[in-house]
Amino acid sequence: MLNRFMQSRLRGLMVLALILIILPVFLGNPFHYELVIQMAIIAATVVGLNLLVGFAGQISLGHAGFFGLGAYFTGIATGTYGWSSIPALVVGAIAVGIIAWVVGRPILRLKGHYLSMATLAVGFIIAIILNNERAITGGPDGMPVPAFDLFGWELSTFGRYSLFGVDISGVQAWYILASVVLLLAVWFAQNLIESPIGRALRSVKGSEVAASVVGVDTAKYKSLVFVISAIYASVMGGLYAHFQGFITPAVASFEFSILFITMVVLGGMGSTFGVILGAVVLKLLPQVLADFQELETVMFGLILMLTMIFMPKGLLPTITATVSKRMRKKAGGEA
Repeated sequence: MLNRFMQSRLRGLMVLALILIILPVFLGNPFHYELVIQMAIIAATVVGLNLLVGFAGQISLGHAGFFGLGAYFTGIATGTYGWSSIPALVVGAIAVGIIAWVVGRPILRLKGHYLSMATLAVGFIIAIILNNERAITGGPDGMPVPAFDLFGWELSTFGRYSLFGVDISGVQAWYILASVVLLLAVWFAQNLIESPIGRALRSVKGSEVAASVVGVDTAKYKSLVFVISAIYASVMGGLYAHFQGFITPAVASFEFSILFITMVVLGGMGSTFGVILGAVVLKLLPQVLADFQELETVMFGLILMLTMIFMPKGLLPTITATVSKRMRKKAGGEA
């Protein structure tokens, strides 16, 4: 029989898949599709970041640097050197993973504020390099990125395609790709969490000293999850570059890093589906608050502040706990 954790994982994944299947019914125009595609790509990125922050307890304030490296590696490889998209994404992920391993080994020895400052510095350094290397990256002006090619298809948001005899638009094709990638990202993360590696990560988060005493190589597992989260960011950065068709150093900016970490905290650290909800909320809020014009930023900050005051564990864990509590009370009352 499937154990309780596996049943929970499958149930969550099936619910997410069902939402992604039904969602196109409510998407009325290409702008809606583009917004949801961005949500899916960024949600997959923060699923990887949540492994580092939510399960291993290691903060990263420069994660957009790896996102930017993946975006620029893919853009340069496909645009300048004529690579296909899949090899560019794979080689880019390997390159970023190696960089993350080299950088992570020394900085993950730090703790608390020192670790935050170190990861912040890594992000700044990457952003500065992307901004200054005009001959390679185009500098502040950015660079164009070719359309994503998949098994002979060139996925352009302006194209038309036939899938199993059904005519679909370019944004619909991108929606399908982004949905599949998000599901794979969640599936991998959920399986990693319940593996021996995931249990080791949770022990590191609980107490590094205690984990070391029982034989967990804390340095090894912290470096490993740092690399995995960086690879997530790299692959999603590459897909983001292809989808946008043009990138600037802003994809590696401090603002992007803060956006990623805020999504994790808002959705619920240690909750895979919670961070997806956090990504959706933070991408939707600016659209909802657009009518407030100059008060948009104030309203945005106020909503986030009130959410963290009254839901300190994050949106999804708080909602789940509240619903479970009410169901138990109802069941107790009926008994």
